[in-house]
Amino acid sequence: MFRTFRGGQSGGWRVTSISSVTGEPLPFMPALSVTDGDAVALPLVPSRNAWRLVGVPSSLRYTERPEKQQLVAVQAGLGRPEATSAALIPIRKSQAWWDLTQEERRKIFEDKSHHIAGSLRFLPAIARQLYHCRDLGEPFDFLTWFEFAPAHASLFEELVDMLRQTEEWSYVEREVDVRVVKEVLSA
Repeated sequence: MFRTFRGGQSGGWRVTSISSVTGEPLPFMPALSVTDGDAVALPLVPSRNAWRLVGVPSSLRYTERPEKQQLVAVQAGLGRPEATSAALIPIRKSQAWWDLTQEERRKIFEDKSHHIAGSLRFLPAIARQLYHCRDLGEPFDFLTWFEFAPAHASLFEELVDMLRQTEEWSYVEREVDVRVVKEVLSA
């Protein structure tokens, strides 16, 4: 199943900001649509009026069984009615990261950066899903999608600040932070 994030003129989420954390930014678009499908949603060619990022959910790559059990016990699912704020954070890591072995990446990811252990305290307030796109020829390696209630916005800022200060993040060469709010249709 492919998840497509399309920045454009319409969509279920209104874009409040797009900022480059490191590397090239994405063009500002007023709306974001998020769709799932068995095929990659069009358009495939670049446009001045829209951009498209595609990823697939996958197995947890650097997570050991006890960590997975902890995550499953406390994490919330996406699509909760109160979670009307969200962030799409596409990330590309350097070739130096990919030149490391799986074990070396795991050591940096958790043993040194405490990605999982440090993030647990932000659950279930913040729901998240990682989509892999490196092998799809996309401009990013990962698309991270977070949903949370507006009351938890400062908690989300604390989470991303914590992660961006880890050794793991020294391997990030491109990161864009797209903030959105759910469009509410009035009757």
